[in-house]
Amino acid sequence: VKELRALHLKKERAESGLFLAEGLKLVTDALEEGWPIRTLAHSARVKDQPLVVKAVKAARARGALVLEVSDEVLVKICRRDNPQMVVAAFEQRLRRLAELTVPTGVWVALEGIKDPGNLGTIVRTVDSVGASGVILLGDVTDPFALEAVRATMGSLFHVPLFAASLVDFAAWKRAHGVPVWGTHLKGAVDYRGVDWPETCVLMMGNEQSGLSDAHVAVCDGIVKIPMAGRADSLNLAVATAVMLYEIRRARLTV
Repeated sequence: VKELRALHLKKERAESGLFLAEGLKLVTDALEEGWPIRTLAHSARVKDQPLVVKAVKAARARGALVLEVSDEVLVKICRRDNPQMVVAAFEQRLRRLAELTVPTGVWVALEGIKDPGNLGTIVRTVDSVGASGVILLGDVTDPFALEAVRATMGSLFHVPLFAASLVDFAAWKRAHGVPVWGTHLKGAVDYRGVDWPETCVLMMGNEQSGLSDAHVAVCDGIVKIPMAGRADSLNLAVATAVMLYEIRRARLTV
């Protein structure tokens, strides 16, 4: 129980290579996608529910430790008064970009994203539009932080995550000939006016300062989302969703 509770801390997640998934839906999604599971804890009150029985059976079949606990113990594990009835520790999956040798489809690259809720929402949106995955560039928030995992609503288990430095990303782009489009308030091209290729990368800057000059330099084109009102920018997750759905719309109408 102490080990599960400790996974709220970034240091413990980094050292153990594990993270927490809270709720039967997330745990079931992870099991169905074959994510390695280490420990599953569930409330004694739900032990006979068919989906819980199924999850417990799958976890045990993969060698996981299964704990039947009281609601009070779940409160301690989840660190909140109204905990989910099922929680599990899974192994993290964050691959190096060099492993992505045959990129296809639309990818989202995120420079220095700091908000775990934004990251989780973007992963969920990537899943929703059928994009291929997410590339994390530089110093970013932990994609396996509990807030990020919750915000994905299970899409974390369907969307591949890769990590790279800007230098490695630029080398990967040159090696595979993948076009990269970035978004910036100073962009001259309206985001609706691009002929989006079948395989490309959409690069988004961080929440506070957008794309840095170094990341802009890696892009083949820069687009902007026009602002009609008095606001001068959009939330990062919202802007990414606008871009991804426009790319999807444009590609489906070609």
